[in-house]
Amino acid sequence: MKLPSFVLASASVARRRLLQGVGIEPIIRPSNFDESQIKNADPLELVKALAKSKATLVAPEFEDALILGCDSLLVVEGKIYGKPETPEVAIARWLRMRAQQGTLYTGHCLIDRRQQRTLLRSGITQVYFGDITTATIEAYVNSGEPLNCAGAFALEGKGGLLIDRIEGCHSNVIGLSLPLLRAMLTDLGYKISDFWD
Repeated sequence: MKLPSFVLASASVARRRLLQGVGIEPIIRPSNFDESQIKNADPLELVKALAKSKATLVAPEFEDALILGCDSLLVVEGKIYGKPETPEVAIARWLRMRAQQGTLYTGHCLIDRRQQRTLLRSGITQVYFGDITTATIEAYVNSGEPLNCAGAFALEGKGGLLIDRIEGCHSNVIGLSLPLLRAMLTDLGYKISDFWD
């Protein structure tokens, strides 16, 4: 039986590369969902609601597809952080985050249009930030990398040098938990090896 198409409802290059790295070549269809529409003080519920909104917005475009929506947030000392709006915000955030522990939440929504089923899960990873100098923080922000990332760092990029360690799924920190995706596909009755090129 022919597999449904795999659609990534995100413009995230990091998520696309994660999927390609495990043999899934997704159709890229960013939802352009306005995240400010959803408010929730619980980061776990917030990332799930955002992920579901993104996938749901894209789903009607496809009749026979799996649509994956994701959203990531970082919580440090009880405060929720998404992408920093400006370099100044990113620097201020890093000054608060250095030598601290944060929790990275990623919501995952997988809609199976063929079976008319929707799965909603979330990954949680602990991140320990290095005690780095202000000059290093400024240089990192000036590289431009943290401005496109939840939490103002990219584990798979230069930001990986600024993290002491993580506890939990590392791909969750990059924006998509591969173990969680495997479990969701399995729950929907698919073999992950069927998606390999």
